[in-house]
Amino acid sequence: MIATIIIYSSLTCPYCEHAKDLLEAKGLSYQEINVEENPAYYREMLEKTKGERTVPQIFIDGKHIGGFSDLKRLSDSGKLEALLKK
Repeated sequence: MIATIIIYSSLTCPYCEHAKDLLEAKGLSYQEINVEENPAYYREMLEKTKGERTVPQIFIDGKHIGGFSDLKRLSDSGKLEALLKK
């Protein structure tokens, strides 16, 4: 079974695009939640991240991973694959 990946993003965020590109290059699907579309999404992101205000904010199976640089670090170290296994 594949892990559930959620990315909180915005329309003009280059790091959001980098995160999505990295996941797509690995053949991974994700749910994108655009915080600009509805203020409730932004408040939800703030609650789930305990105040992180920047996008992207990435979650794997409900666990907060962080932003793009955190995702890239996990990918480069080989630890991302372990998080994706259920």
